[in-house]
Amino acid sequence: MSKALSSLKVQRPTVTLRELALEKMRTAILEAHFQPGERLVERSLCEILGVSRTVVREVLRHLETEGLVASLPNHGPIVAVLDFETAAEIYEIRALLEGEAAMACAQHVDAPVVVELAACIDQIQHAFEAQDHQAVKALTTAFYERMFIAGKKHVAWEIVQSLTARINRLRALTIASDDRGHQAVDEMRQILAAIETGNGAGAREAAIAHVDRVAEIARKLLAQGHENASWRQAG
Repeated sequence: MSKALSSLKVQRPTVTLRELALEKMRTAILEAHFQPGERLVERSLCEILGVSRTVVREVLRHLETEGLVASLPNHGPIVAVLDFETAAEIYEIRALLEGEAAMACAQHVDAPVVVELAACIDQIQHAFEAQDHQAVKALTTAFYERMFIAGKKHVAWEIVQSLTARINRLRALTIASDDRGHQAVDEMRQILAAIETGNGAGAREAAIAHVDRVAEIARKLLAQGHENASWRQAG
């Protein structure tokens, strides 16, 4: 690139006001500061966030694409209500993508990847023991990102990222359930054991079983109306 052309490059701050407001709102919803079904009033949000109505509207539109906000006719935006039909579809997608990623990771496995995945699982276990559910969600995302990238499933990981908000909403529900920490860590270690030995079919089977197990937990909790209580614990 010539010097003249390089001078045309647009300079921008690392994080924009809109991005900051989006992150604040996303976190507030995931941590149940706004409850499922609660109306999101633009004027109030402008005061809470300290931003313009234009920014608030952009943020709400973005959160709607993530499935965290819904727009009702003659009512306006509300915090989306989690239902198992939607949750079941997300778990179905997770099972397909994570199963293939685990198998691919086993086929491309090397020692550094195993070490990194094992360390991540250890950190997840410690976070569960400390009841730091925010850390559990972040570390679990990091585990899967490493597995997908190591398996060279870059496009699949992009698809997963587009569902991150909904996946984390479901994780907030399930990780607060009784003894889920012990179960989840054991299931993830089974995935890693298959990856470490290069057992692609075994890794795929373990990854799918892990998703199936958490899907069943979510189904029961949603049927019992535990969503709000679980969110409060996770926050």
